[in-house]
Amino acid sequence: MTQETKHVTIAWTEGMRFEGGTPDGPTTVVDGDGVAGPSPVMTLLVAVAGCTGSDVISILQKMRLKVKEFRVEISGVRRDEEPRRFLSVHLVYHLAGESLEETKVRRAIDLSLEKYCSVTHSLAPDIAITYDVALA
Repeated sequence: MTQETKHVTIAWTEGMRFEGGTPDGPTTVVDGDGVAGPSPVMTLLVAVAGCTGSDVISILQKMRLKVKEFRVEISGVRRDEEPRRFLSVHLVYHLAGESLEETKVRRAIDLSLEKYCSVTHSLAPDIAITYDVALA
């Protein structure tokens, strides 16, 4: 089995701000104070939502469902004490389109969260991940 290695670099710019990304690729700002960009913790939530969102759109397209609008809201509950890691994450998938069937949408989400989303699978296994679906 071949293993893939990913590589990014971040550089401190000032205060608690860092800019980074892949070599010769796009960059992003991560701000520990959450002013110039999302904090590292919020960036993790963005990564979870972006990963599962990409999976869900891909799966729904393969199911030939016509999605016109798609948005993921995500929230996480953190421990009060250090390390202030996530204890649970909740996603709300908002979709609009032609003849969207909730059963198929839920199947796509389940496939993402249980099989495909590498970001959620990189989280600690005891973090509870739940979701809701809102169809328009």
